[in-house]
Amino acid sequence: MIIEKNKRQFLNEDLNIQSWEDLKSYFDDLLAREIDSKEKFERWLNDRSELDAVLEEDLAWRYIRMSIETNNEELASAYTFFVTKIQPELAPLDDALNRKFMDSPFRHDYTDSAHQIYFRSIETQVNLFQEKNVPIEAELNELAQKYGAISAAQSIDYLGETMTMQKASQLLKEQDEAVRQTVFDKMVERRRVDTDSLNDLYTQLVTKRHTLAMNAGFDNFRDYKFQALGRFDYSKEDCFAFHHAIKTHIVPLVKDIQAKKLAITGETKFKPWNTEVDPEGKAPLKPFETGKEMLDGCIQMLGNLNPYFADCLKTMEEMGHLDLDSKAGKAPGGYNYPLYEIGVPFIFMNAVGAQRDLVTMVHEAGHAVHSFLSRDLSLTGFKNLPSEVAELASMSMELLSMKEWGHFYANADELNRAKREQLEGVLKVLPWIAQIDAFQHWVYEHPTHTVAERHAHWSSLSKDFGTGLTDWTGYEDQIATSWQRQLHLFEVPFYYIEYGIAQLGALGLWMNSLTDFESGLTAYQEALKLGYTKSIPEIYETAKVPFDFSSERLKSLAAFIQEELKKLN
Repeated sequence: MIIEKNKRQFLNEDLNIQSWEDLKSYFDDLLAREIDSKEKFERWLNDRSELDAVLEEDLAWRYIRMSIETNNEELASAYTFFVTKIQPELAPLDDALNRKFMDSPFRHDYTDSAHQIYFRSIETQVNLFQEKNVPIEAELNELAQKYGAISAAQSIDYLGETMTMQKASQLLKEQDEAVRQTVFDKMVERRRVDTDSLNDLYTQLVTKRHTLAMNAGFDNFRDYKFQALGRFDYSKEDCFAFHHAIKTHIVPLVKDIQAKKLAITGETKFKPWNTEVDPEGKAPLKPFETGKEMLDGCIQMLGNLNPYFADCLKTMEEMGHLDLDSKAGKAPGGYNYPLYEIGVPFIFMNAVGAQRDLVTMVHEAGHAVHSFLSRDLSLTGFKNLPSEVAELASMSMELLSMKEWGHFYANADELNRAKREQLEGVLKVLPWIAQIDAFQHWVYEHPTHTVAERHAHWSSLSKDFGTGLTDWTGYEDQIATSWQRQLHLFEVPFYYIEYGIAQLGALGLWMNSLTDFESGLTAYQEALKLGYTKSIPEIYETAKVPFDFSSERLKSLAAFIQEELKKLN
């Protein structure tokens, strides 16, 4: 099924953004328009919403195309043009529109939660805006773009084949230790080439972000960003408590899992290239060969959960809104990019046939389903999700889909291995999430830190959130710089703890589904339909899980995972 965009009511259908002049008249119209009735105010809101959707979708396609072909100068220039030429022009006019909105008495006529939440975000934008930050924002966008280009250029040559780092990392699961060590050393050698460049890039980003925060009247970028992200439902102190709870309740479980694997091998510590291999000598799980095979399997699998989920993926496939296979020149990672005007998102990822790829696909499919379920909400602002809600959709889909993983694993032992890897992965990633978040708090509380201090602090955090069961002798620099592999630090600062918060919500939703699957699935869909028309705690309540990442909640969910893991042994 091909979905067409709704007919535009305000902008020209054939608008092609090649210069600021192509857009200026629309802003002039909205700024000059007289609003003397509720009806005119609502028309003004809808027209602005349409403008927002068109602009965000135009930028989205520029980013998507650039990340698929990072070595294409024309595509890179198209993206750079938007963030350096269009966005700086937009910023002061967006602020003027926000202030026009705040001055209108008709905004007080909307008392429903959807409008109140949206209006709160506008008020926050007004409070944060500073004219002198406009060029800094443009510089930050351009700098952040460099991270993808640097990462995408990383590859190794092995047995005559040039491999992306994503594909090479799968060889670290091979049973031949000589293969693992050779590949690991090649990856380390390649990463060392970019260590200084990435340090310099991050220093520039931190410095400019601190200046931006100071210009807006904040002591540091962390406090500024908490406001900009709309974190109204929890504080930095809650984040610190989360870090502590992870160290208390999760790190010991991860250490126990690793210790049991070490016991099987007879070793007392892992070598860095031995942490991903199966200790019992089993080959790596390989649920599919090609991205097409993965997609077809996921369509069937998710269709068994709910035919609507399959229809979403089929629509994206038919419309060319998928790019799934890993290839040279492609940016690392994976994402689901919402496209607010047409309402059909785009999934980008780097599949190489691994179990991790299957999980990534269903994760991004969760985001995609979220986009479809909320596409008919009336205003773009209602669909602009906080990450704590967006990631609840994706992480829940990972766990809910396990019910159907037998489509990829006919062998019962392999199916249990896949599920066990998933649950162990949930436990393993929580300390990493907490470490990345703790690192960012320190970085922006100490914006003038040196590179040496940065590495030392990260290494210290690695001891707090690590198990101490890997021998990094000769590779100490890889511990000190492992943060460089986290895209979020460079491109979307402070967006990461949301994964931890949402993971706890997803575990709660999955736990409910084990008692009554249909009820759990219904609650999941009802929560996703809300978009951002309710508060985050209310959306979690609709999903029938608490918005709670306290120590007690974490302890309870950790015990639940332990029990589920026992069933898979």
